[in-house]
Amino acid sequence: MQDKINRIKKEVSDIKVATQAELEDFRLKYLSKKGSLNGLFDEFKNVANEQKKEVGQRLNELKVLLSNTYERFKGEMESRQTTETGNDLTRSGESIAIGSRHPISIVRNEICDIFARIGFTVAEGPEMEDDWHVFSALNFPPEHPARDMQDTFFIAQQPDILLRTHTSSVQVRVMETTKPPIRMIMPGRVFRNEVISARSHCIFHQVEGLYVAEKVSFADLKQTLMFFAREMFGEKTQIRLRPSFFPFTEPSAEMDVSCTCNGKGCNLCKHTGWLEIMGCGMIDPNVLESNGINSEKHSGFAFGMGIERIAMLRFGTKDIRMYFENDVRFLKQFSAAI
Repeated sequence: MQDKINRIKKEVSDIKVATQAELEDFRLKYLSKKGSLNGLFDEFKNVANEQKKEVGQRLNELKVLLSNTYERFKGEMESRQTTETGNDLTRSGESIAIGSRHPISIVRNEICDIFARIGFTVAEGPEMEDDWHVFSALNFPPEHPARDMQDTFFIAQQPDILLRTHTSSVQVRVMETTKPPIRMIMPGRVFRNEVISARSHCIFHQVEGLYVAEKVSFADLKQTLMFFAREMFGEKTQIRLRPSFFPFTEPSAEMDVSCTCNGKGCNLCKHTGWLEIMGCGMIDPNVLESNGINSEKHSGFAFGMGIERIAMLRFGTKDIRMYFENDVRFLKQFSAAI
C-alpha cells in the first residue's frame, strides 16, 4: 500500500491540466467514488494494526495533496478563462455613471425652499394613518358625502387604518402637539383609488401648508400663494381663486395659475389657459376646536398642492405617468435641474 501511495504522488507531480476535460479526468481518476483515493481507503482496513498509524498518516497526506492539486488546477483554469473572455479582475474598475435626483424630489425641495424664505418649517408624518387624523379631525363626519371625494385604500377596520389620502393628517398631528403660532408645510406621498391617466395617478405627492395665529385673514392666504406662484413659475405668473368646497376650510377656493402656453391652449390645461394646482381656504373653526385650539382667539389658513402637477407645469411634462416609470432616458434630462 505504501508503494501505491508513492506511485500516485509521483503521477500527480508530473500531471499537467490544460483543458476542462483534463480537469474532469483528474477528478474522476483520483477523487471520485471509484477513484484511486477511495480504493486506497477501502484497502486500509486490511492493513496490519501495527502499520495502521503510519499508513493512515500517509493516506491522509495523499488526500490533502490530491484535493489541493485539484483546487489549484481548477483555479488556474478559471483564471485562464476569465482572461480569455476579457474579464480581467486585475484591471482597474470602470467609472460608474452618476445618477441625478428625481424630478419630483427636485420640485419638492424647491417648494420647501420657497416657503422657508417666509418662515415656514417642514413637518412630516406616517403614510399609514387612522381615521381620526385623516378624516374625523378635519370635519369629515362618518358616512358624510364629503368622504366620497377621496376614494381610500383601507388596511384594517376597527379601528380604521388606511393609507393617507392627503398630508392634512400631518396638520392634525402638528395642531395636537404645537401651540400657535404655527407656520409649517407638510410634504409627503399620498394614496387614492383613482384611475391612472395622463393627469392622475393612484400614488402622488403633496405639499400642504398650515398657518395658525391671531388675526390671520384671507388676504394673508392670497398674498402667500401669490408669492409662491411667482417664485416657482416666474414674475409674470397670474393666479385666480375660484370658490370651492372643502370640509376643513371655510371659505374655500381652488387656485389656478396661468399655463405655460400663455393662454394659447394645450393638452395640459385643456385649452383653457389655466391650470389648477391647489386647494386652499381659511381653517374651519370646528377643525381648530377639534385639535385643541381656541377658535375665538386664533384663526388660520391651509393649502395643499400636488407636486406632480407642479412638476408638469415646471418642466412642461405632458403625462404624469412618466414620473413613475423610471425610464432613464426621461430621468437623465433633469440632471441639470439640481
